[in-house]
Amino acid sequence: MDSFYRLQAQLLRITIAFSAIVFVATCFTYSLHIGLNYLLGSCTGMVYLRMLSKNVEAIGRSSTRISSSRLALVAAMILVASQWNQLEVMPVFLGFLTYKAALIGYTIWAVVPGEK
Repeated sequence: MDSFYRLQAQLLRITIAFSAIVFVATCFTYSLHIGLNYLLGSCTGMVYLRMLSKNVEAIGRSSTRISSSRLALVAAMILVASQWNQLEVMPVFLGFLTYKAALIGYTIWAVVPGEK
């Protein structure tokens, strides 16, 4: 389980780094408003990643059913973004997907052999 906890912490750090880089780029390219929308989605994605890792950890300990509260989190995020006039749906959703970019980046980094 130690390697799982290290992987979990590393993925969270990579997600935070990706989110910070894209947030700054979004603020410079578009506006602070769009950047904050992206940051809201990114924070929701980090919560989703944390919930996912807790469910994976629970599978290792017992044979409990996997929770569907993660889906409710995504649905609530999109619902709030679409109904509240100050939020933009696309930046919030793309911010949410940042954790997937971090997973892909980590996977590529782990698979590609380095110099020895």
